[in-house]
Amino acid sequence: MKILYAASEARPFIASGGLADVAGSLPKAIRSKQHQCRVVLPLYGTMKPEDRAKLTFITSFQLQLSWRSQYCGIFQANEQGVVYYFIDNEYYFKRGSLYGHGDDAERFAFFSKAILEMLNYIDYEPDIINCNDWQTALVPVFLRCFYMGSERHRRLKTVFTIHNIQYQGQFGMDILGYILGLPSYQAGILEYGGCINYMKGAIETCDMVTTVSPTYAQEILTPWFAHGLDGLLRDRQYKLCGIVNGIDLASNDPATDKAMFHNFSVDSVGERIENKRALQRQMGLEESNAMLIGIVTRLVSHKGVDLIQYIFEDMMKLDVQIVLLGSGDQVYEDFFRAMQGRYPGRVSSTIGFIPDLAKKIYGSTDAFLMPSKSEPCGLAQMIALRYGSIPIIRETGGLKDTIKDLGGEDGNGFTFQSYNAHDMLGAIERCKNLYDQPGKWHDAVKHALQCDFSWDKSADAYIEMYHRVLES
Repeated sequence: MKILYAASEARPFIASGGLADVAGSLPKAIRSKQHQCRVVLPLYGTMKPEDRAKLTFITSFQLQLSWRSQYCGIFQANEQGVVYYFIDNEYYFKRGSLYGHGDDAERFAFFSKAILEMLNYIDYEPDIINCNDWQTALVPVFLRCFYMGSERHRRLKTVFTIHNIQYQGQFGMDILGYILGLPSYQAGILEYGGCINYMKGAIETCDMVTTVSPTYAQEILTPWFAHGLDGLLRDRQYKLCGIVNGIDLASNDPATDKAMFHNFSVDSVGERIENKRALQRQMGLEESNAMLIGIVTRLVSHKGVDLIQYIFEDMMKLDVQIVLLGSGDQVYEDFFRAMQGRYPGRVSSTIGFIPDLAKKIYGSTDAFLMPSKSEPCGLAQMIALRYGSIPIIRETGGLKDTIKDLGGEDGNGFTFQSYNAHDMLGAIERCKNLYDQPGKWHDAVKHALQCDFSWDKSADAYIEMYHRVLES
């Protein structure tokens, strides 16, 4: 089986969020299962010079996008056994940032069409293109509208993966012909709510819609989570499934991670305390035995930050310390700065994102708080477990699928259901009660370090899904 994984970002070449982690890890895991999987990305101007030096020029051609005839170059690189293709056009991709430009509709329409046109010029004929999020959502649309007469394309299947349904690629109706080159009679494929909606077009035209956890696949059938697409998805429920993401165990290993103050493993879990002490010193916290709670997040309401704000004073009545790393809405940034000033030695707030510090928080804290209102999958809770920090989460999306309450069998964290600050406080109190029982807490941390969230199981689920698509 041959897969082409189409994404707007992927590690190690270019990254701004969780999609890059998935696109950098899943293809390797699929290849380890004896299937072929290659990746296609835009060639951004922000790529590091040392990564650009790895690229080999393959070919170039003129791509027709509506009335435009645009240069399209194809470069190739091999990274850890995976072949990466890069779509080159400096007008579209030599920018200071990946997204947020006024012509994003055109930029990623070009990218989507170039992916299909590229197949006429490279020595790889995929069985399936797995597209990801709105930036590649036009691949199945263009395949249906422009390429079904092509011998190389007509047997091609498409899978569309939704990483976050909030971002759908919505633009004015005027781009239908002017940018996309589609006639008015095909407007129904993309029109939704009076605008062009790239994600809607992919859901209509692809062979399978996947999302990044089974629970999120059910949640987006409801208005609360679907950002307007629930009706469409309920009508297409027959081709919807959810598969939990994994994490890269090699790059997330407390036994070898250079970010750790002191490396440790499940066989030396007692040495983990050295990291806690070092982090307390570095962040200006008292070197006490108080339960240290870590928070690494974007400071926005859907991450549950408003819940933390609401009961912060109640949390401080417990014998806990808090170390936060994140940035986002000004009101939350100011709040955590104020809490650090109000509780010196007990609260540390770092505004921004520092990858090295994030790893130190995972590997040094006792518990990891993640009370999201919505979380399609989430990687932080899995990384926290990998580093021995017990997650405290709200049961939503991938959080619900990966964290089971320690009050039950095979628990690995503490959970609460309703989006309620005092329910969250109750979960923190239950975590604190277990922390105050050293023997049981040691067993919980040891179990956390043994939890398996590798891509191995997730890759098996993807391969099974791909087989179903090919058989349909």
